[in-house]
Amino acid sequence: MADLAPPLRRRLALPGWRRWRNRRAADRAFQSWASGFALTRGLARRDGERLFDLVAGFVHSQILLALVELDVLPAALDRPLSTAALAGRAGVPAERMEALLRGAAALGLVERAGAGWQTARLGAALLGVPGLAEMIRHHRILYRDLADPVALLRGEGGGELARFWPYVFGPGAAEDPETARRYSELMAETQGLVAEEVLRLVDLSGVRRLMDVGGGTGTFLAAAGRAHPGLAMTLFDLPQVIAAAPPRLARAGVADRVALAAGSFRDGPLPGGADAISLVRVLYDHADDTVATLLARVFEALPPGGRVIVAEPMSGGDRPERATDAYFAFYCMAMGTGRVRSAAEIAALLSSAGFSGIVIRRGGRPFVASAVEAVRPA
Repeated sequence: MADLAPPLRRRLALPGWRRWRNRRAADRAFQSWASGFALTRGLARRDGERLFDLVAGFVHSQILLALVELDVLPAALDRPLSTAALAGRAGVPAERMEALLRGAAALGLVERAGAGWQTARLGAALLGVPGLAEMIRHHRILYRDLADPVALLRGEGGGELARFWPYVFGPGAAEDPETARRYSELMAETQGLVAEEVLRLVDLSGVRRLMDVGGGTGTFLAAAGRAHPGLAMTLFDLPQVIAAAPPRLARAGVADRVALAAGSFRDGPLPGGADAISLVRVLYDHADDTVATLLARVFEALPPGGRVIVAEPMSGGDRPERATDAYFAFYCMAMGTGRVRSAAEIAALLSSAGFSGIVIRRGGRPFVASAVEAVRPA
């Protein structure tokens, strides 16, 4: 191989290197040697810790759930509390509260403060993320679907999330007011952080009217309206969903600039009149054929030169990411419809719908949202 160019030589050698590496890493005797050898000891320890974190991950998530359910983090936010005081508040035996607090301290969520315990920086940050505590509680449903992951992968398991989000499956489910209420409340709780990230990524200056399709109770439009005082807006979603929007829009001081349009993009064309349309955390709820229909209707609703903005967590594509290619991908699988797509896949769908001038904007927090923008050609 000496006469081959270096890039080609590297490509030919790579499979052999990976095979050698994997054989060594899987060999128990090599593991034992590596854990004691000075030059490999650190790597072996880090690999061991990462493996144990994967094995123990569900226990860690349940410690987190217990902290949220028992309100430990807000209780100890401003001052240390003793184990006994926290146990009394929660109705948990002191020795078990001590075990919870030690576990939480090991995860960086609480810390020792004198003779008591106080919320740590990471725990305090959790309290500042809108809707995160509700999502942690909501994970009870997700975990039931993931109890048998092989059955889920084979299409034989799951169903809990599908029952929680039946609005995805068609207009019949969407007619249930209770379904709409649960959907709206959880989405409104979590959408504030998403709106903040999207407005960092996307410049709405110059937009005359923005229509947010699938916009829930108007969280994104409320944030967009505050950021752009001259912006006119339209909120399009199911009738039972947007019924809860006026109070939120009024609190944000933008109600007089938002027109409410009730409907489903499945049933017919979208309203016209907007020169920009946003789809915030919408596409990954739906299968490719449904997304193609939606994007075609967005194209029809926009004037020449109009913009479409797609914002949601996106797959890392050739470089998978934990937040999207693990968490969101399996969440969509458990929900029973939709999938996480890479920015390149979304760009291809937009191109197939007739859009051009496609720009991908990767955010600093891709687990919240990245964005893809495109233009209807003049």
